[in-house]
Amino acid sequence: MLLQIIPFLTASILLTLSPGPDIIYVLVQSMTNGKKAGIMTALGLVSGILIHTSLVAFGVSAIIKESETLFWIIKIFGAGYLFYLAYKVYGSDGGIKIESSKKLPTRKIALLKQGFIMNVLNPKVTIFFLAFFPGFLWDTEGNTVLQFYILGFLFMLQAMIIFGLIALISGKISKYLLQHPRSGVILKWIQVVVFIAIGVLILI
Repeated sequence: MLLQIIPFLTASILLTLSPGPDIIYVLVQSMTNGKKAGIMTALGLVSGILIHTSLVAFGVSAIIKESETLFWIIKIFGAGYLFYLAYKVYGSDGGIKIESSKKLPTRKIALLKQGFIMNVLNPKVTIFFLAFFPGFLWDTEGNTVLQFYILGFLFMLQAMIIFGLIALISGKISKYLLQHPRSGVILKWIQVVVFIAIGVLILI
């Protein structure tokens, strides 16, 4: 189990740290409306992960019970999708753009709801989980639903910790990014390497 959990957490942390829309949204909310606003936004985003985890857990678990061949097809699809993401990131310029907006919600409940809806209504998250999670199951003959939820909880936990830290130190982060606008290039190559590495790990 630990042989799967450790690389899963490592990959999850690196992916969460990459400059995607969620982490940028938490950063912008924190800069615009304060640290508490950033934390509430993070809670909303992370809570949405539970929905995607459930969809993948019950769907893939059913497929595993039906056919080992279909499960391998999912794993091949997952690896291919991750290689595709690596290619997409490779083709990007790596720049990080931070733009504040006065139209962002400010009430705590509104922030929580907005973050949740943003995450749940993003089909790319489900597709990514479908590509990412199955490769880290440690016992396909056991309770796969439980294993998916353990992975989902760990992903939620590390994401909340990272988003929370982003909210708390948003001022320093934004100042650094403004002074080093091309710092995203380093994160870009980390993403490329992580996507390829996970894809290979899933296949082997």
